[in-house]
Amino acid sequence: MLSKAKILLIYTGGTIGMKKDFETGALRAFNFSKLLQRIPELKQLDCKIETLSFENPIDSSNMNPEKWAKIATIIADNYASFDGFVVLHGSDTMSYSASALSFMLENLSKPVIFTGSQLPIGDLRTDAKENLITAIQIATLRENGKPVISEVCLYFEYKLYRGNRTTKINAEHFNAFTSPNYPHLVESGVHLKLNSELFLPLKSDVQLKVHKNLDNHVAIIKMFPGISEVVLAAILGIPNLKGIILETYGAGNAPTEDWFIGLLKKAITKGLHIINVTQCSAGSVSMGQYETSTSLKEIGVISGKDITTEAAITKLMYLLGQKIASNDFKKIFETSLRGEMI
Repeated sequence: MLSKAKILLIYTGGTIGMKKDFETGALRAFNFSKLLQRIPELKQLDCKIETLSFENPIDSSNMNPEKWAKIATIIADNYASFDGFVVLHGSDTMSYSASALSFMLENLSKPVIFTGSQLPIGDLRTDAKENLITAIQIATLRENGKPVISEVCLYFEYKLYRGNRTTKINAEHFNAFTSPNYPHLVESGVHLKLNSELFLPLKSDVQLKVHKNLDNHVAIIKMFPGISEVVLAAILGIPNLKGIILETYGAGNAPTEDWFIGLLKKAITKGLHIINVTQCSAGSVSMGQYETSTSLKEIGVISGKDITTEAAITKLMYLLGQKIASNDFKKIFETSLRGEMI
């Protein structure tokens, strides 16, 4: 008989870990050591659950590479002892964190599932219980003794997504996330519907590699009609800047004015990596499809293809931290490493 799956629940902070004082209306952190008392439904899951909380839980607005490294370290230190990991996280930056961890955890062969909620766990209409219970249930799924899911995912409002394909789209509705360019992996209803053909293949007999060195000398520039030469030059001239995510129009289009192309070309010549991603909510960059993107392709701008901004910026930090040679950087960025792009 197979032993019960062991799941480590990691609480970093966020609404899901809060409970309301109904006399004052104030929110305070929930004691996760009493999780089973608070949510007795968890006892119905065929697994063993242990909990670990950040000593000082944070609002996800304060998430940063140092905290990502802390999450990665917790997973690495407990990797041999658990069959899966569920990370409780504030929703505002959850897509960034799920994307970052997907790159930091190379050769992952167990599920790492991020989840959270829009309402605190003690609220009458909370979405926290369903998100938490189903995220844990999915993390326990095994077939022939091996995990069904072996990648970093995000579960919210009845859908499991590939983490580095997600973006937050709503601050008020329970369906806060979407995956604009990749279908959901699992849908929760009366039964769990698995789209197994979409999963990343299980990597067996490989050693987990944890990459904690992320370089945050990066920036995001969102194009808008009327962006000035002075503003763009000031951003590109930031000392020690190493990479830019350039959010362009449509399929990767941008102004063709000489000053604009000239500034980008000069920056690239000096070693700055510029990645072209679309500011559309869905779709892909296709440089050269229109005349307004041909010049970008010619000067060496990197195509982000159908990657999200969240995955693009964290992948950029990850690759910069890997000290990739300049002449290899473009090819590696344009290659899918963890299923984050086509």
